[in-house]
Amino acid sequence: MNKVYSLDVPAAYPQGSILQQPIENDGLVTLKRVIRAIRRRLSLLIAVFLLTFAAVAVYAYQLKPRYTATASVIVATPKQKVIDIGAVLQGLPADAAGVDTEAEVLKSRSLIAKVVDRLDLVHNPDFNYSLRPPTAMQKNIAQIKTFIKSLAPHKRAVAPPPPPSPADVAANEKALMNGMIDGVLGSILINRHGPTYIIEISATNGNPKMAADLANTIANVYLTNQLDTKFDATRRAKDWLDGRVTAMRQQVSDAESRLEARRAQLGALAAGGTTLLEQGIRDLNSQLSVAQGEYGAERAKLDNLNTQLRLGKGVDAIPEALASGAIMALRGQQSDIARKKADLQARYFDTHPDVVAAIAQEEDIKRRIDAELRRLVASLEQNVVVSRAKVEALQSHLNGAKSELASSNRGSVELNDLQRDADASSQLYKEFLDRFKQTNELEGITEADALINSEAPVPRYPSYPKTSLNLALGIALGLALAAFVGLIVELMDNHLSSAEEVEQVAGAPFLGQIPLLPAAGNFTKARVKPAEYLIEKPHSGFAEAFRNLRASIMFADIDKAAKTVAVVSSLPDEGKTSMTYCLGRMAAMSGTKTIVIDGDVRRRQLTEISGVKAESGLLEYLFGETRLADAIAIDEKTGLHILPLTDRKHTPRDVFGSRAFDALLNMLQQTYDLIIIDTGPILLLAETRVVTRKVDQVVVCARWRKTNRGTLRETMKILRDFNANVAGVVLTFVDLRKRSQYAYSASSYKTYSKYYRND
Repeated sequence: MNKVYSLDVPAAYPQGSILQQPIENDGLVTLKRVIRAIRRRLSLLIAVFLLTFAAVAVYAYQLKPRYTATASVIVATPKQKVIDIGAVLQGLPADAAGVDTEAEVLKSRSLIAKVVDRLDLVHNPDFNYSLRPPTAMQKNIAQIKTFIKSLAPHKRAVAPPPPPSPADVAANEKALMNGMIDGVLGSILINRHGPTYIIEISATNGNPKMAADLANTIANVYLTNQLDTKFDATRRAKDWLDGRVTAMRQQVSDAESRLEARRAQLGALAAGGTTLLEQGIRDLNSQLSVAQGEYGAERAKLDNLNTQLRLGKGVDAIPEALASGAIMALRGQQSDIARKKADLQARYFDTHPDVVAAIAQEEDIKRRIDAELRRLVASLEQNVVVSRAKVEALQSHLNGAKSELASSNRGSVELNDLQRDADASSQLYKEFLDRFKQTNELEGITEADALINSEAPVPRYPSYPKTSLNLALGIALGLALAAFVGLIVELMDNHLSSAEEVEQVAGAPFLGQIPLLPAAGNFTKARVKPAEYLIEKPHSGFAEAFRNLRASIMFADIDKAAKTVAVVSSLPDEGKTSMTYCLGRMAAMSGTKTIVIDGDVRRRQLTEISGVKAESGLLEYLFGETRLADAIAIDEKTGLHILPLTDRKHTPRDVFGSRAFDALLNMLQQTYDLIIIDTGPILLLAETRVVTRKVDQVVVCARWRKTNRGTLRETMKILRDFNANVAGVVLTFVDLRKRSQYAYSASSYKTYSKYYRND
């Protein structure tokens, strides 16, 4: 199946020459633009990603594996205490600061030094680098040094250095030990496990067994170090307490002897630690308190009863009356008679004998209740009198006893001082004796304030490197670096890619695009000649592109049809000459009488690609050396007229600014419908700028993805300076398969595949 080419046809052709201001870009970053940028930079992005990922993967797989083993200890755990020695030796505080302190102890150099000795790390090549065998590189370096020394002149033998002194040996051993300690500290990690009392000890080494041994040894040495510290403190406390207890025993004996001698002199008899007089006063105080309480209770009952009677309250409001059995019995009889009276009054008049008898009984019971209340008041009054007399008697006895105690106390001040001195000495002696006994017992039952929670097993898998993590980081780094490189390349991309960019940069209409031919690198070096392809495939998108271009040029100015057209480019190899020749052929095939003029006096490319064997041409005619009819060649396939250039060694500078050239253009306009001039690069040749002022329209060629914005902008500035009437800009060498990656509104490659044909 033949290839087809899509074609963008402008909807309208602006009048005039160059737009005064470039079209503004909206500058919006849309998802389509991002996807389009990724598509056009996909090869670069994949290459950067793969290189980055490969570098990270090679680095990750070359790393030496290391293993991590973790043991844990529990510090400051609550446990059953056999004895408490108080301030003599306290355990670890069960708080966060204490646990953090123990974590720092685990990293102390003194504890790590014991670990180094227990594991004999001085003779372990993993920690003592001097024991490691030299690597291949080190051997090669040593051989090179030996070879260089052998090339040096022979020197006189030097006496061997004296043996090191004991101080130097000790300093070297200390330095070696410090190096071992630093190595161990660099390979371990002490970490508190959250807010708990568990401390984790992690050790990392290239040998999994050594990693486990290192973690477990640190935990064991830590516990042993705690026990050693407690044993030393216990022995020191025991020796000090032994001397103090002996001295204080004698002090207590002397104080008690002085106290008993003075008590015998004063005659102060004591029982249970106090004198008999003091014991009697305490008893009287107790009895007086009880009597006063009873007196207050009896008085309160009497006052309450009198108050209720004075206020006329009933028996039901008096607690004492309710507690009386006689009154309650009378109250029951009163209730029965009241019910009986009510029943009789309901049946008889008040004068009826039964009613009168019931009323009399009720009055009698009421008098009996009042009599009982009076007896109750008299009884309470008698109780109050008795209680008050008892209180007064006890108070009198107590006052007498206090007077006697005051007299006795004045004579026993010295005795009290002796008693306090003896009590203090006895208490202090008792405390020290208890501490001494506890210390003796503790020497045999001392335990560490920590225990091993779990021992470190020998790890089976390396903890470093994390190959999967490194590969994931490689992927992330590759993606990030690819995105960064793609962004930089995209920002630095200064080439023309789409109609929008052309109009924004040039400030001129976009006339169309010339597609890249199949298997063609460019117009001049393609295996398929563009001019021949145009004739062989008249229905192809390539041919349709030139039809569209011809229409755009002819109607660039609606008021005046263009008859003279100059095709210019900024730099060489932008497809200008091939486009000129193909445009001329298409115009001739369309029935327009057309002539193309080779105006590139230096390269003569139009003459070469047309295959004209010119003996005379444009320059010969302008110099008056030949006739115009003899200089013009005719394309047999299309009827296109060609005014070629001959290979002249010398060309005057001002060919196109001459009157002869102006006369030639006027004469050709009388004969031809369309005159197309192929010029040289406008940025390099001054005569091209002159030509642009003398034609009706100027068509600017820009090579797709090769011509940069600055070049086209400079070309358009020159054309504006020379007041050229620019029809617009044409993109050449457009790869239709890749166009959609750059053009914001371009159709896809398959859009027009069902319409345009190559046959």
